[in-house]
Amino acid sequence: MKTDDFDYELPESLIAQTPLEKRDASRLLVLDKNSGEMKHDHFNNIIDYLKEGDVLCLNNTKVIPARLHGIKESTNAHIELLLLKEKEGDIWECLTRPAKRVKVGSIINFGDGLLKAECVEEKEEGIRVFKLHYQGILYEILDRLGEMPLPPYIHAKLKDKDRYQTVYAKYEGSAAAPTAGLHFTNELLKQIKDKGIDIVYVTLHVGLGTFRPVNVEDVTKHKMHSEFYMMSKETACTLNKAKEEHRRIISVGTTSVRTLETIMSLYGTFKECSGWTDIFIYPGYNFKAIDCLITNFHLPKSTLVMLVSALAGKENILNAYKEAVNEKYRFFSFGDSMFITNDICK
Repeated sequence: MKTDDFDYELPESLIAQTPLEKRDASRLLVLDKNSGEMKHDHFNNIIDYLKEGDVLCLNNTKVIPARLHGIKESTNAHIELLLLKEKEGDIWECLTRPAKRVKVGSIINFGDGLLKAECVEEKEEGIRVFKLHYQGILYEILDRLGEMPLPPYIHAKLKDKDRYQTVYAKYEGSAAAPTAGLHFTNELLKQIKDKGIDIVYVTLHVGLGTFRPVNVEDVTKHKMHSEFYMMSKETACTLNKAKEEHRRIISVGTTSVRTLETIMSLYGTFKECSGWTDIFIYPGYNFKAIDCLITNFHLPKSTLVMLVSALAGKENILNAYKEAVNEKYRFFSFGDSMFITNDICK
């Protein structure tokens, strides 16, 4: 299976640079994963494609202002850090630019000493491990010094940083937003719940995998970076009951998919747990947890295109992406949405 098999043509003009004024005003492409049939709609009508008894699973991770610009104390060189994941108390793995200037013992100063990062380990692919030194509460300091870590294909300035958070974001720790959830409003979630659809939450802190392209020719040789996940007892019980009663489990976003499939693969059931996952889902994968998926449109040749191709079939996905390009849908993080379903009837 070749990485190039998951490529498609995308005009740069279709890459969304800013969010729409209204979260749920985005367009919605509904794709039947079995037949390949498609419908065009708007996200505020997503409820029409959901059924009483469905379970909607959302990722309630919260993005931290993880991009920091500082000065290397010994040389005054400008260094950028992107906090990826906390390994233990104040020890963070960071994507570092330029990494070649940062060695073990290097100290990076942010905000005139409000925060200092001491390099304690050098890793590959621009990764360095830092011990953070500060007084007070780290997340309050990051709010003062950090920037929201928007993907590199977004060049416009984000006016309201809350637009890179879901309305249900709760647990801090992500270096990127679970973007499929950006389309939901509190009002829409209430309508969904009132229809008799269960809403549950998992947590997966989005890390380096979001920023790393697939650089190998053979898909199976790609190595995913691990990300931290959590599932509560309440969520596990609701999902297990849905499985027993053959009701649909609908994942909101690929991060929720990876969490649910990881837990089901490990335990054969849903259970209260936490851990690290590097699950890589590509065509040939046998889904054990989810039935349907609400997602955005993903980068060519990315692990996320491979994941949705595993669920709906590569031909169906590439046809849907071609249709979205022809219809001038908006792509990627601030773009439009897709519902991959097993029942397209509205």
